Amino acid sequence: MLNQSVRSNFNHSKPYFLFLVFFVALAASCSDNESSIGEIPSGYAEVDVVADAHHLKAYSVNRNSAYLVVCESGLGNGHESWNPSQTPKELNELATAINADIVLYDRAGYGKSGSATNARDVSQLSHELEAVINKFTHGRKVVLVGHSLGGMIIRDYAIKNPNQVAALLFVDSMHEHYNNPALENFIYQTMLNAYGPTFGGTLEARELAEDIAYGATLSHLPDVPVVALTSMKQDQNNDQSDLMNQATRQQWYEAHEQLGIGITDFTHVATVQSGHYIQLEEPELVISNIQLLLSKLH
Repeated sequence: MLNQSVRSNFNHSKPYFLFLVFFVALAASCSDNESSIGEIPSGYAEVDVVADAHHLKAYSVNRNSAYLVVCESGLGNGHESWNPSQTPKELNELATAINADIVLYDRAGYGKSGSATNARDVSQLSHELEAVINKFTHGRKVVLVGHSLGGMIIRDYAIKNPNQVAALLFVDSMHEHYNNPALENFIYQTMLNAYGPTFGGTLEARELAEDIAYGATLSHLPDVPVVALTSMKQDQNNDQSDLMNQATRQQWYEAHEQLGIGITDFTHVATVQSGHYIQLEEPELVISNIQLLLSKLH
């Protein structure tokens, strides 16, 4: 979850994602995911998705793979947290690296998506994620990848739609056993002052205390392959996060351990090589674990 200016941290991290090009060769290990669906136009596309009253902009690369990978961003970030240059070329490189169809999108109030008009709590956000998934699945199951707040969104979706989910990857996910609901007003004011009242992150921040309470009510995940990535790096961002949440890196790790309760195939990876934005600082770790999950679905 956000603990400083997300966009400031994000912008410093942009160049790391360009390393994706070096991992394209990893795609060979998942060649079985190329089974043809026969219904999906190939190539890059920008698609408008209607979710309730919201018009959401989604970005996809279709390769007729057996499973669909959908990435959910954290608080304060649009799809650029997975595609920093926001170009078709970079998204194509990512799709090639994981050798699967992929969808990124901007939640309401981000990027080219419409403004938000209702409460932006996790339950509502997972409902809108469902609309995005339904637009692109064409009968396939999904592999969901969620960063920070996005981790709680995909968790809620998976619990509500267990038959639609093939596997889950949590990237330094928000969790109620670590995050402090008392920070809601501080984070909200930070977003409001920096980006204004209609920014998606501002409206989502207003619901953080409710989201943390909601997380405590969620049941266990469906028993599908799950990977959790946890940043244990001692850096300024993580140190400040621990201080503000009155917790430690070990408690952050233990919170993510809870994601494995009831899961037959659970992998928990701790990294000291990257901070909260693991997908930007250590993209190869995210790519290799998406590949790992896809390899388990044959």
